[in-house]
Amino acid sequence: MDAEPRYGFTQIAMALYTIVYREIHRFLRIWVQTILPPAITMTLYFVIFGSLIGSRIGQMDGFDYMDYIVPGIIMMAVINSSYANVVSSFYGAKFQKHIEEMLVSPMPLTIILTGYVIGGVARGLLVGLVVTLTSLIFTDLNIQYPLLTFAVVLLTAILFSLAGFINGIYANSFDDISIVPTFVLTPLTYLGGVFYSISLLPGFWQKVSHLNPILYMVNAFRYGILGVSDISIPTALGIILIVIALLFSYCLHLLHIGYGIRT
Repeated sequence: MDAEPRYGFTQIAMALYTIVYREIHRFLRIWVQTILPPAITMTLYFVIFGSLIGSRIGQMDGFDYMDYIVPGIIMMAVINSSYANVVSSFYGAKFQKHIEEMLVSPMPLTIILTGYVIGGVARGLLVGLVVTLTSLIFTDLNIQYPLLTFAVVLLTAILFSLAGFINGIYANSFDDISIVPTFVLTPLTYLGGVFYSISLLPGFWQKVSHLNPILYMVNAFRYGILGVSDISIPTALGIILIVIALLFSYCLHLLHIGYGIRT
């Protein structure tokens, strides 16, 4: 038998570029649906929670309430956007049957997965940038640790792009791609310390909160901007990296066995 055709470096680079270009072009082409709505939604959060409610709350951990919630709101936008981009795009590829063409090609599975993840990261970071610029209307951002801030937001976008990929694989209908964001992702985000410090919670609920992975991302990002956190930053980074490694491996496994794709 002839040896299975292999992609060289040039072919791999071209394949990755093609997937990434398609993914970025897809969400930029409909920017009114993908970029603008998160910016408007987060602006409402700034107005309602920051300006109106925040003026009554006062300070939290030594910062004005508006300043305290800005990192969490930015992170929430990044999480939702990176997740939504991959789950909708991959399920669309499944629905239209063109994902099968990539799977039967010599293209490595890691390239397929990486291409979708980069697309999700690009949208997440772009939305995060738009929300960050919007936040400057309401407050001044003095980033304490720029490298840590960027590393955390990048890793978070990667993690939720992978999570969106898994949702896209398991989804059997367009309704399925909204179940996890609605009933899992949104509650975890709101309970992840976006609008409050977990030090305000009773002891039992503080322990429960530590089971929420989003808590570590929000606090690590808040530490990068404000220099305050409810948790250990090395622990937060370690947990994020471990979860990324587990999700990446699981995504490759699902692609390898063709779950929900090959019949």
